Amino acid sequence: MLLDDRAHTLLNTLITQYIAQGQPIGSSTLAQQAGLKLSSATVRNVLVDLEHLGLVSSPHTSAGRIPTPQGYRFFVDAMMTASTFETVENESWSSQFQPDSAHRMASSAAQLLSQISQFAGIISTPKRSHMFRHIEFLLLAPQRVLVILITPEGDVQNRLLEVDRPYQTHELIEAANYLNAHCAGLDFTQIKQQLSQELSQLQQHVTLLMQRAVLHSHDNHTPQDDTLIVKGERHLLDVTEFANNMDRLRHTFDLFDEKTRLLQLLERTNQAGGVQVFIGGESDMLPYDGVSLITAPYTANNVVIGTLGVIGPSRMAYERVIPLVDVTAKLLSRAMGQGLLPSL
Repeated sequence: MLLDDRAHTLLNTLITQYIAQGQPIGSSTLAQQAGLKLSSATVRNVLVDLEHLGLVSSPHTSAGRIPTPQGYRFFVDAMMTASTFETVENESWSSQFQPDSAHRMASSAAQLLSQISQFAGIISTPKRSHMFRHIEFLLLAPQRVLVILITPEGDVQNRLLEVDRPYQTHELIEAANYLNAHCAGLDFTQIKQQLSQELSQLQQHVTLLMQRAVLHSHDNHTPQDDTLIVKGERHLLDVTEFANNMDRLRHTFDLFDEKTRLLQLLERTNQAGGVQVFIGGESDMLPYDGVSLITAPYTANNVVIGTLGVIGPSRMAYERVIPLVDVTAKLLSRAMGQGLLPSL
């Protein structure tokens, strides 16, 4: 949508003032705040045009205007194109993301987003990989073996096996060498099929050990591995737009409970890459008017493993929250990539 410079300036000013004040903006106030030498009548005419375009609306006949979801979208897209964001101080945040378990670091990121934005911080935790990059077997006792799986994302997952017969160290090395040479990067289901086909080519006790390890790892992958962490939902109770609109507040908390829908929404960020802004009411992805979600993917070793973000009112300071989400995703990605992470 193309607007002339005058209309663009008035729309940006209106949205900026509405975000700051939370009240409909009248034409006289807008004329003064925009810094344009325009009469109130001229400003009113421009506002009528913006209303016809669906960018602003008037809650009451005699009231000023407020932005619509389409107006917020125009405002945010223009901001992101121009990259006009506030400087985000992040030096003190780095200590929040010392290499730790992926789950604890994800929880810290959601908490940080909530504390700084004063809205709700959300994050999808890394999915457990259904394949491995490297495997090792460690003999703990004659019939107890520790399986160490390193995923393509660099996550280290440990599995304890109770085996039916005692194993020698050289047998465990033989099994690990075979799996690393022939099965690294394959899905666990493919590995199981391959081992069944090659049973006659290997020593039976080695094959049984490998099948047991793979089966145990595969069975540990459940739908609960793909979880969503939400921090600071109570902050929304203090937001005027939610406190004065119980339907909006209820819909937002319903969204937290409907994890599948929210996880699907976060998944779209993984596919698109970079910071994404979802504004409520503009599409069926986030159908609740007055709610916005800002997200960004985070990585480990340049592989996207999850998404984090902030949920708050559409009347939020986007110039502050967008870089907050972006920087947090980058700091978390850096921490996730530092060394091999312990098991979730």
